[in-house]
Amino acid sequence: MKVTRLASALAAAAFGLASFGALADVPAPQDVPYQGTLKIDVDATDVAHRIFRVHETIPAQAGPLTLLYPQWLPGNHSPNGTIDKMAGLVVKANGQVLPWTRDPLNVFAFHVDVPQGASGVEVEFQFLSAQDQRQGRVVMTPEMLNLQWNSVTMYPAGYFARRINTEASVKLPVGWQAGTALEVASRDGGTLNFKPINYDDLVDSPIYAGKFFKRIDLDPGAGTPVHMDIVADDPKYLEIKPEQIKLFQNLVRQMYKMYGAHHYDHYDFLVSLSDKMSGNGLEHHRSSEDGTSADFFTEWKKNALARDLFSHEFNHSWDGKYRRGADLATPNFNVPMSDTLLWVYEGQTQFWGQVMAVRSGLWDTDQAHDMWAFTAATYDKGRPGLASFRNVQDTTNDPIIAQRRPLPYRNYQASEDYYSAGQMIWLDVDGQLRQLSGGKKTIDDFGKAFFGINPGKWDVDTYTFEDVVKTLNDIAPYDWAKYLRTRLDGHGPLIGGLESHGWKLVYTDKPSEAVKAIEARRHTVDLTYSLGVSIGKGGSINDVLWDGPAFKAGLSPGMTVIAVDGHDYDADGLKDAITASAKDQNQPVELLVKNFDEYRTIRIDYHDGLKYPHLVRDTSKPDTLTTLLKAR
Repeated sequence: MKVTRLASALAAAAFGLASFGALADVPAPQDVPYQGTLKIDVDATDVAHRIFRVHETIPAQAGPLTLLYPQWLPGNHSPNGTIDKMAGLVVKANGQVLPWTRDPLNVFAFHVDVPQGASGVEVEFQFLSAQDQRQGRVVMTPEMLNLQWNSVTMYPAGYFARRINTEASVKLPVGWQAGTALEVASRDGGTLNFKPINYDDLVDSPIYAGKFFKRIDLDPGAGTPVHMDIVADDPKYLEIKPEQIKLFQNLVRQMYKMYGAHHYDHYDFLVSLSDKMSGNGLEHHRSSEDGTSADFFTEWKKNALARDLFSHEFNHSWDGKYRRGADLATPNFNVPMSDTLLWVYEGQTQFWGQVMAVRSGLWDTDQAHDMWAFTAATYDKGRPGLASFRNVQDTTNDPIIAQRRPLPYRNYQASEDYYSAGQMIWLDVDGQLRQLSGGKKTIDDFGKAFFGINPGKWDVDTYTFEDVVKTLNDIAPYDWAKYLRTRLDGHGPLIGGLESHGWKLVYTDKPSEAVKAIEARRHTVDLTYSLGVSIGKGGSINDVLWDGPAFKAGLSPGMTVIAVDGHDYDADGLKDAITASAKDQNQPVELLVKNFDEYRTIRIDYHDGLKYPHLVRDTSKPDTLTTLLKAR
């Protein structure tokens, strides 16, 4: 791994804790071999209590030892290690219990003194996983579990994570099968013993295991295997049709055709089909965690908009895991990350996730057009905060600022917009490349040049903003630094990419199929571009567009709509009221709302009717969006 001076400085700053009452300095990580091997044994059989029981053997010399629990988690881009669920810590040496002390200024660090004559310590603790979603992700149910090694390990301070060798094992409930990028050395009943691997790659190799399990080959006969390992709430959800499997096989081929290289020796999509275990999407170098609803395959049409989860997370093996922003490539899991390049890491992956969903057939072109329109509208009219006091670059700080907590006014505050705003920027880049080269160069050329290098390598190759600019200049000379900084640091709409590809964003009174699906999935009615409000179950107001009609009339998130024009609230009734107000300029939309224990009547003076985003062709320009989305 390449580590920049910035990362080294951050490491020194993070661990210089002797002042202000800290018990001791936490040793800064050094790029030297750790003497010995961490032996990690996890008992994951207590599914009734949802407890992972951990035993570690950690070689150490006599004297002070600092043990770290992972804090800064790759893929999360933030210091959200699950230390609140760690309990029962006991440290022993030579059979004797040793006192430990948590550092008060670095609560992820634990200090112990190793006695003379001891060659290491034995560590035991439990990871008490969430019992319900109010406590965090549910990762263990009676049918399945998701083991993430950062939650069930501690490691010695003072070393790069990749210089610490490990030997890990996990004991599963009887009869359960597991999917993981880790290679099994042996199996003893329900215990899987894995081949030695460095700690950095261990943490990057989670496990999905379950009672109901299926493995699918996504690249039959290939020298580099790609599989989908699936656990489910019930065997009926594992009934997957051959034509569905074909689409995921297409995804692998399309990624290879575009990048021309891959960065793993094998790859596993780890999939949970569950309404019990929490869904998730998390990238890894040789695997991805793809948590969906139980009926993802059996209700295929209903779950169409969730399919790009797989293309998104798969793309991260190239963008984010192999090529990684230099300020994200920290030496271990307790050195702060800097997220300045997430508009590449996540933004371009969001772009490719949707493009590859179409190229592989997971989406059709109509679904893609609807989703691009939905996203474009957000950065046309739906993010007033980005039009005033924030910019896309500043939102790369959001994993640290908000850590995905709910926000009072999401549209005004913005939150992690580097994903979808980044998607729009990279669409714009593709249009500019085509224009500069007379149609000879595209974003595919950037993908191949920047991410498709060094076939087969799966270490970390870091990059900077200047590296992105240089690669773009090598493809088509231009002032790319100014071009990108204008879009990242500015406050204008980000829909130029659609226009350069021969399409226009328009608003009509009919929702697209994508909007209908999003409303059904989220149990909302989305009136952002008309009344300026999004309403959830039971009339609860989720978000109110800053300075929109509803906002100016006095509506706010947290209120509940009780009635519309004197009748009980329902979504269709509200839409009818908006339509009626467009026909009669003297008729406002009248809402009875509850705010805490108070009831108010709010009249919204809005008369422009329902508005939903759509794409339409601009026939004065070539249709290069269709070209972009076409299978290779």
